[in-house]
Amino acid sequence: MAGAAPTTAFGQAVIGPPGSGKTTYCLGMSEFLRALGRRVAVVNLDPANEGLPYECAVDVSELVGLGDVMDALRLGPNGGLLYCMEYLEANLDWLRAKLEPLRGHYFLFDCPGQVELCTHHGALRSIFSQMAQWDLRVRLGSSRLLLQMEELRQGGQMPRPHVTQRAFNLDYYTEVLDLSYLLDHLASDPFFRHYRQLNEKLVQLIEDYSLVSFIPLNIQDKESIQRVLQAVDKANGYCFGVQEQRSLEAMMSAAMGADFHFSSTLGVQEKYLAPSDQSVEQEAMQL
Repeated sequence: MAGAAPTTAFGQAVIGPPGSGKTTYCLGMSEFLRALGRRVAVVNLDPANEGLPYECAVDVSELVGLGDVMDALRLGPNGGLLYCMEYLEANLDWLRAKLEPLRGHYFLFDCPGQVELCTHHGALRSIFSQMAQWDLRVRLGSSRLLLQMEELRQGGQMPRPHVTQRAFNLDYYTEVLDLSYLLDHLASDPFFRHYRQLNEKLVQLIEDYSLVSFIPLNIQDKESIQRVLQAVDKANGYCFGVQEQRSLEAMMSAAMGADFHFSSTLGVQEKYLAPSDQSVEQEAMQL
C-alpha cells in the first residue's frame, strides 16, 4: 500500500564458534517456525558454509566466495573470512535488495563462527546495526545445548539483549539458580560479610524476577524449542507485534516475564540427568 509505514521485520542472529551447531539450530528452528505458521527466511552470512541443509533464502556466497578470496588475495581461512565480512559491510545495498522482498518473513541469520567477529572486529556489528536502520529487529542467539538469558555484548561488539550459550554441564544449570550457596560464601569473606543484608536482598530480587535464567535446548524436542522461542520473542519484542494474534493475557504474561524455575529445573533433571544412587552426603564428600 503506497505511503504505508514499513513493516518491522523480526529475527535471530545465530552466532557461536565453528562446529557449535549454528546451522543445525537454524534448520531445526526454521522447521519449527514453519509448523507454527510463520513465514521464515534463513539467511546464510557465512561464506565458508557449504552444503546447507536448510532452504536458503539469501546466501552471501552469491556476493563473495571464501575460496575465491583466499586464492586471489593469498589469505588463509581466518583472514579470508574477515575480508568477506568487510566486503559485505561495504556492499550492504546488495543485502538490503535481497532482504526487502522478504518483508513479512521471520529471519534466521546463520553467522560465521570466527571469534574475532564477536570480540574486536567491527564488521558484523556494523552489518546488524545497519539492519536496525532498515527496521529489521534482530536479536542474537547462540547454539548448543543450553541457552542463557543475559544482557552482555560479546566484548562490546554485539548489541543487546542477548540469548547466549555457556559451556557447563547440566548439573551446573540445574543447581546454580539456588543462590543460597553464594550468600554462605560471601558471609565468610571479611569484606562482604558486612553487607549480608544487602546481598540477601539482591539474591531475592534475582530469584523473584528471574533476572538470570537458563533454558535447556534439544533441537529435536519441540517443547524445548518452544521455550527457547518464547524467550527470544520476548527479547526482541516479537510477542508484542501484530504479526500474530495475541491475547492481552499472553502479552501481560510476556511483559511480566517471571519464570519460576522449580518445575522446569525438575523436568531437566528427570529428562537429561541419569539418576544417582548416592546420597547427598556421599556426593558432597566426592566434591
